[in-house]
Amino acid sequence: MRRRLGGLERQLLAYAQLRRLRELRSGQLLEPLGITAKQERELLGRMARAGLIAQVRRGLYLIPRALPLGGAWTPDEALAINTLMADKEGRYQVCGPNAFNRYGFSEQVPNRLYAYNNRLSGERLVGAVAFTLIKVADVRLGDTEESTTREGLTLTYSSRVRTLVDAVYDWARFGSLPRGYLWITRELAEGRVTARALVDCTLRYGDRGTIRRIGALLERDGTAPRLLKKLEAVLPATTSTIPWIPGRPKRGTVSRRWGLVLNREG
Repeated sequence: MRRRLGGLERQLLAYAQLRRLRELRSGQLLEPLGITAKQERELLGRMARAGLIAQVRRGLYLIPRALPLGGAWTPDEALAINTLMADKEGRYQVCGPNAFNRYGFSEQVPNRLYAYNNRLSGERLVGAVAFTLIKVADVRLGDTEESTTREGLTLTYSSRVRTLVDAVYDWARFGSLPRGYLWITRELAEGRVTARALVDCTLRYGDRGTIRRIGALLERDGTAPRLLKKLEAVLPATTSTIPWIPGRPKRGTVSRRWGLVLNREG
């Protein structure tokens, strides 16, 4: 059943729908509804707690175009993340588990949205949409593609090749190794990404550990020597090694070229 709305609640929704507003900010209702700042604050808080509107942050709220039959509403992921980032004048790209699922690497459907961005860090909730926001430097944003939702909104995702690189780069956060190696091998074999694109993306967005691991993988897969040399050229000479598969015992064949212990058998 549709929940019963008080007079101010009905006025707020009617005003927003008349003006075709999707966002409301503190102070915006004082004159049209003839209420005080305290009344407005209480009204917005009450409606957010009831699931009639969604709080993006204190003083900023999202409003439904029309109240659903059940009375409760939540924005979709695109509206929530785009509003949050626009408010902070920031950039973002959906990454990690959401991108793994989008490109068919994983069948697991995440219950939250993971996003690299240049403004916010930590867990956030906008309506029923849960976020894990990962703040990165501006230079680590890029290599993206856009997806249009049913409502005509745009979500910005890490590209297919960038997602593969991040599966190796951000393995600890996403729990994506050794699965990521299989994804890369499959994508190369089926021609959805090229070794050249993977090398270029690795050099731009990877760290030394990422370069070492992807270099060893490409060498094993028979990638052209000139591409391997591009990766090798940026690595300093070292006698230390890192494991091919993090978290497993560091036992196995040593690749001096890449500074790796190939601990495939764990």
